[in-house]
Parts: sequence; structure tokens; C-alpha cells
Amino acid sequence: MGIELELHSARPARSSWSTSRATLLRGSYEHGDALDQALSTLDPRGSGRLRQVDPYGDTLFGEQEAEAALREIPDLLERCVYESQAAAVRDLAALLTACANTPGSYLWFIGD
Repeated sequence: MGIELELHSARPARSSWSTSRATLLRGSYEHGDALDQALSTLDPRGSGRLRQVDPYGDTLFGEQEAEAALREIPDLLERCVYESQAAAVRDLAALLTACANTPGSYLWFIGD
């Protein structure tokens, strides 16, 4: 399963699946394992927003975190060994961009 992504127009309600669907703008569910593999190449002791993503739990980025994380995408793309990982990172970049450009939005990283 890996890490799935959901872009929400407002802070998603984690307590109820049906309630969180009300704010859902876009989801990415096809790159979960590849995204997990790509993010696992980052040093967890280093700086940066993407290092904060919990592969086993949920992580939520607001507009400012998304904008900061976008600066990490070129380095993360260089670390990709497989095309599936690069595709996952490009999809992540698109969702981070959308989040950074959508006032009040959140990007939800849903771990295993």
C-alpha cells in the first residue's frame, strides 16, 4: 500500500471517512509503494519537510509546508532508482504545487 496522497480544500476530518471526502479535491493512490521507497532514501536526521512524512501514520502539510517541500523535489528525483519512483515523486510535486497554490488547502500523506 505505501503512502497515499490526498489534497483537501480544508483540514480533513480524520475521524470519519465520509466527512473527510467532503473536502477532497484530488487523490493519488497508484504510487504508494514507490513513493514510500523514494522518501525512504532521505536521511531522517536531516532537515526538510519531506523527511517528516511518517510512512506508517498520517502526515498533514498546509500551504507553507507544501511550498517548502517543493524545494526538496529536485534532490529527491535524483535519488530515484526506478522510473516508478520518479513517477511517484512527480505526482507528489504536482500535489505539493496544487496545495501551495490553493489557499486553505492541506496535503494528507496517508501511511500504511
